[in-house]
Parts: sequence; structure tokens; C-alpha cells
Amino acid sequence: MDTRQHETLDNRILASLDGLAPAEQRVARFFLDQKQATLLNSAAQIAQLAGASDATVVRTARALGFESLSALRAALLSELTGTPSPGNRLERTLAEAEDSAAGALQHVVSTHEAALELLRRPEFAASFGRAVDILATASRRHVFGIGPSGAIADYASLQFNRIGLPTNALSASGIALADRLLWFAKGDAVLMMAYAPLYREVEVVLEQAKRLDLPVILISDNLGAFVADKVAEILPVPRGKADHLAMHGGTMVLIEAMIVALAGRGRQAAFDSLDQLSGLRGSIDKAWSKRGTRKKK
Repeated sequence: MDTRQHETLDNRILASLDGLAPAEQRVARFFLDQKQATLLNSAAQIAQLAGASDATVVRTARALGFESLSALRAALLSELTGTPSPGNRLERTLAEAEDSAAGALQHVVSTHEAALELLRRPEFAASFGRAVDILATASRRHVFGIGPSGAIADYASLQFNRIGLPTNALSASGIALADRLLWFAKGDAVLMMAYAPLYREVEVVLEQAKRLDLPVILISDNLGAFVADKVAEILPVPRGKADHLAMHGGTMVLIEAMIVALAGRGRQAAFDSLDQLSGLRGSIDKAWSKRGTRKKK
């Protein structure tokens, strides 16, 4: 979706506000300001977040010229899968940060609070539990992420390995990814951080996972609708507002929750692996030999 289309969609909502009832205005502004939440939540959840009823949510979508809430979601999904320039994303973010350090701090904190609120929901916790089960029982894990998500993939892989769970990072893009896909084997699982549009690297990873019958856990705020039939579980972590600077704090919280949950599932193996890590560090630096992960009996 290009910039003109983005402006047309926003203007379509703004131009209708004055003709809406107060409750419909709240819902319309929610559609405008919380596009990802509109895409990810049910009508009932949107109603709760916007302070309205289910019927008002559906009625507002129709009042804005959409045949249904699903049609409105389709328009928002088209916007989310567009490619506004990084400069445009930053410009919109700075406009809401009020050009001050304090404003930037509050804007980012508020953005991450919204993401954490979603992580606290029972339905998300249920999906998270299923994802942990998949990762804990796999022979080996592969964590996919490119671009900024590549750094998170490297971090997750390092921490999973530290607690005794053999893991590879699929953080290379282009043809360099092919070498790492050779690591796939029966019994493995894939943890994927990926976002629309559907990049070729993502398609190839999914194809390879399907060929070997590997379960894929997808962390994404906008790609799930495109690949729902190709993944075992979707964890829809928001990355801030649509067409604003993407923020990965919520994803990092999710990854660290996985580390703790997986360590709890394999407590003995985690302690043994960390003791081995301390021993190896001591071989390099004798000061580390006095530090262990637990007291010796």
C-alpha cells in the first residue's frame, strides 16, 4: 500500500468521525490508532479495549463504509503489509513523542505496556504454553530472524544453548541462509520471528520445515493470516503502532519468558549445562572457577 492509499484510509475514518455517535467515535479512533490490535483481536476484545459493545464495533465498521468488521480488517491488513520508508515510520513516531526526551520515554514505555498487556491475556498464555511444549520436546531448535530480529534470534539461541537445549540461529539472509537450513533434521522445531511482507527466506524456511514435518512457532503481529496453515502456533506480539518505528521490547520479554519456562521444564539439564559453562570459563579465566550455578553439597 503506498502513501496515498495510507492517507486515504486514515482520512476515510477521520472524515466520518463527526457523523458518528460518541461510542462509535471511540471505536473509530481505536481503529485509527490501534490498527494492529484491531487486526489481532476479536470484536468482543476490541469492544472491551475501546469501551464499547460488540454491536457498536460491528456497527462502526459499517458506518465507515465497510461491509463488515472482516472487511475493515482486510483493509488494515493491506496497510500493515505495505512498505512505508523507515524515514516515514520514524517521522510518525517522533510526532507522537512530542520532540522531547521525556516524551520519547513515555511514548516507548506506553508502547511496550500495550504489548505486555496482550502477553498477560489467558488466551496468549495458552498459546505460549503450547509453544514451550513444542520447543522443550524437540531434538534441536532453530530460531529464525533476519534484520533486527536476527540479533534476537542470536540471543535466543545463545540462551537456549546455555540451559542445555541445542539450538541454531537462522539469522543469515540471502543465499547464506541455505547453509544453515542444512541443519534441519527430523524431530527438530523452528521458532520464527517474521513479519509481512512474506519474504522469500520465510517461504523457504516454511517449505523446508514442511518437507521434514517440523513444527513452526511464529512470533509475528501481521504475518499469521498469510501462513496460518503452515505453522503450529502463532504468538501475535505487537511491535508498536502500524506504520511507526517497530519496537521489539515485547518480543524480547516473550523470548526471556521462554528461556525461564524451558529451564523450568528441564531444570537438571539447565543446571548441568550452566555448571559446564562455568567450568569452561574457568579454563579461560581462573577467576570464573570460583563461580558456580549452585552450591555444592
